[in-house]
Amino acid sequence: MATTSKTPLPRPSRSFLRWSIHGDGYHIAPGEVVRPAERLAWPATIGIGMQHVVAMFGATFLVPLITGFPPSTTLFFSAVGTLLFLVITAGRVPSYLGSSFALIAPITAATASHGMGSALGGVIAVGALLALVGVVVHFAGAHWINRVMPPTVTGAIVALIGFNLAPAAWSNVQKAPVTAVVTIVAIILVTVFFRGMLGRLSILVGVLIGYLTAVLRGEVDFTAIGSAAWLGLPTFHAPTWEPSVLAMFLPVVVVLIAENIGHVKSVAAMTGDDLDDVTGRALFADGLSTVLAGVGGGSGTTTYAENIGVMAATRVYSTAAYLVAGVFALLLSMIPKFGALIATIPAGVLGGAATVLYGMIGMLGVRIWVQNRVDFSDPVNLNTAAVALIVGIANYTWAVGGQVVDGQQVGGVVFNGIALGALGAIVVYHVMRGISRWRGTSLESASPASAPAGAELHPGELRRTPEDDPES
Repeated sequence: MATTSKTPLPRPSRSFLRWSIHGDGYHIAPGEVVRPAERLAWPATIGIGMQHVVAMFGATFLVPLITGFPPSTTLFFSAVGTLLFLVITAGRVPSYLGSSFALIAPITAATASHGMGSALGGVIAVGALLALVGVVVHFAGAHWINRVMPPTVTGAIVALIGFNLAPAAWSNVQKAPVTAVVTIVAIILVTVFFRGMLGRLSILVGVLIGYLTAVLRGEVDFTAIGSAAWLGLPTFHAPTWEPSVLAMFLPVVVVLIAENIGHVKSVAAMTGDDLDDVTGRALFADGLSTVLAGVGGGSGTTTYAENIGVMAATRVYSTAAYLVAGVFALLLSMIPKFGALIATIPAGVLGGAATVLYGMIGMLGVRIWVQNRVDFSDPVNLNTAAVALIVGIANYTWAVGGQVVDGQQVGGVVFNGIALGALGAIVVYHVMRGISRWRGTSLESASPASAPAGAELHPGELRRTPEDDPES
């Protein structure tokens, strides 16, 4: 287990905001990278920082558009969160904090049942729990997370969150099927037709093509743009507290933990820096950023893989570029006319983009299984995933207290498919694993899943339990 820092969380390094110049400031020699503590000349750094804004732009704005939150407010808090993240991590982890797609399902459900304020209260709860996890990880290390939520469980929870959103995507697609199909096809084709940055921005390009299609088909209303001001603060909203919706939000913390830890590990691999001691800071910073977003009316935040693509393409990992990105996004959020333009994106375009994005969230869970070589010939792993996915996809619900009036649940606490599926994954895995060890029944009984394939033919290639991991 890696040694973790015992210093207080918020204390930044003395070198923060002081970057050394890499080379001549304009050129990067073959095989070299610009490290987080370095920067290029400011003109080049500003250009790269603006690229980071472009990279996060499409995904960050889709979340408020789908959930009904104000786009400019979400952009404002993502910018504030990014700057806060740089301070708390002492400028060691280059990252942009954009809107988290994992929160779309609970936000949509909470807004429909109790209004936007209740959804913001749920966002705050998620952020507070993530910040608490960050404190624990900072002082105790991250190893315990793998014990409580091994890859079998984590993959199931991430997958069910994505697949639980499928009906919301279909609802928007039905409103403008032609535009939705054009958007989906555009995203798919741009992904495979183009290399470099354009290929990485396939969702943004697909949305633009879908938007143009919607304009030509008369599906866009530009009225609000003319009445919007050029300069002004975003619209802020206050949260409210509805205990009945909190249960559907808390499982999202699992996704945010996985995304943050994965981001830190990716940056460490690309830069060669040992960032284990800053993992807790990263979790704490994202949690605090999410709390602030919930307090003011923005979507919850998370570290963005889109911006890792920019770093990989440019070989520039300088946190100075992220400082520029945060400031630029902050200024952009204070142009109401720009926010009004984004809000004109119609349902067909959103449905098309959501079809791809929601599926990607679901497949991210599958990727966790694949990368960790989870063995599904083991009945414990198989049943854990099977139960969790069905509960999440079918959106099982359980109401505790209250009453049903005209087909609607009034009062009480309602647990939806995300909450029940996540809890089910944890309980089923640990109960089955414990009983199988006690009874000595860890070997599977014959079933259709028993047929060996690929790595299963080679002993030791697949993992059944966390103990099978040589790094544990």
